[in-house]
Amino acid sequence: MADASFLFGQFLGGLTTAMFLFLIASGLSLVFGVMRVLNFAHGSFYMIGAYLAWQVVQWLAPILHGFWLAALAAALGVALLGGLIERLLLRHIYGREEIYQLLLTYALVLILGDAAKALWGTHQLSVSRPPMLAGGIEAFGAILPAYNLFIMLIGAAIAVAGWLVLTRSPSGRMVRAAALDREMLGALGANVGALYTGMFVVSSFLAGLSGALVTPIQSIVPGMDVEIIVEAFIVVVIGGLGSFWGTFWGSVIYGQVLSFGILILPGFSLFSVFALMAVILIVRPWGLFGRPLR
Repeated sequence: MADASFLFGQFLGGLTTAMFLFLIASGLSLVFGVMRVLNFAHGSFYMIGAYLAWQVVQWLAPILHGFWLAALAAALGVALLGGLIERLLLRHIYGREEIYQLLLTYALVLILGDAAKALWGTHQLSVSRPPMLAGGIEAFGAILPAYNLFIMLIGAAIAVAGWLVLTRSPSGRMVRAAALDREMLGALGANVGALYTGMFVVSSFLAGLSGALVTPIQSIVPGMDVEIIVEAFIVVVIGGLGSFWGTFWGSVIYGQVLSFGILILPGFSLFSVFALMAVILIVRPWGLFGRPLR
């Protein structure tokens, strides 16, 4: 039987995975909850964020180790890209059938994937951890890398900040009103177009930031966008499409099931999360914290 420190280490590993997934899945769920857009290109924004972070680190390397500056620049660059895509492409298909959204965003996946290969090639790239977070911390007999602890803290901080903005600020009330009835909100004089652009920019920023932050612990390779978008969709299906806290707890459940599934069924660790998603789709199709679509 595994000792307590080993199990605690597995728990922390699952929590780190969960916070990475929450950073990217929260943007995906937010866009669907407010704009009713299933954005398959969200994973491509994550991949572009990773490549941009690597590029900025290379540019800054002769001067300083600029990981934090690179992460911020990558997130802002992806946010700008997302804003342009929303203004120039997505807003022309609002209100149409979901198949148009799927086709357009899937086309973006192919375009951005080929663009990344043309710009950065097909070989693996990596970014070293920031020196201040290169070590580890011992807790209850388990060694936790300082960078992983940082990811847990920033994931929890963004969850709380997002909840406060959505529930306690005027802009949050506008977002919730748009999610309930955007036509009525527009009839009352609100600039729904600008609100949608802002939401998509925030969603893209989170995807770019998560892509940049994952670079010290994961190689940057073509195809990483497809892998992450599948995981993000599993998270929002478990938690509930459009539910902010559902996405958070869906991420935690996914991370823990995957982490401990490796111990129980080493060859079928991914099977456990897919099986969980299938059960939830059968028993509660709108997710653990979601609501049935009208």
